[in-house]
Amino acid sequence: MPLTIRSSIAPIVGISSRLSWILITIGLIFGFMGSSILMLKIGIFLFTAVVIFQLITLPVEFNASKRALDMLEEYSFLQKNEINGSKKVLSAAALTYVAAALTGILQLLRLVVILNSRED
Repeated sequence: MPLTIRSSIAPIVGISSRLSWILITIGLIFGFMGSSILMLKIGIFLFTAVVIFQLITLPVEFNASKRALDMLEEYSFLQKNEINGSKKVLSAAALTYVAAALTGILQLLRLVVILNSRED
């Protein structure tokens, strides 16, 4: 299910990812103008879609790592002494997505705080 959702929103998120930072930057640079606050809000909204995409990606990546390890074991690509190391590497690869999601969440919170300070 998460893979289906992820695949269906990937093109939209790709555009949102690029466009969000352009609008956020314009909104921050021209923050003293009323319309730039709107650009900042739209940029934050688009960036929220990116963060949601990152969160949807987490179970997909953990599942992919598990399936990869299962296949490596099933088809005897690994020797017994290599299985533990492979688990560590695949877990570390999946954890990079956790780090990216946490970074995205923190960046989103930072942008919301900046927006709130501009609106006051």
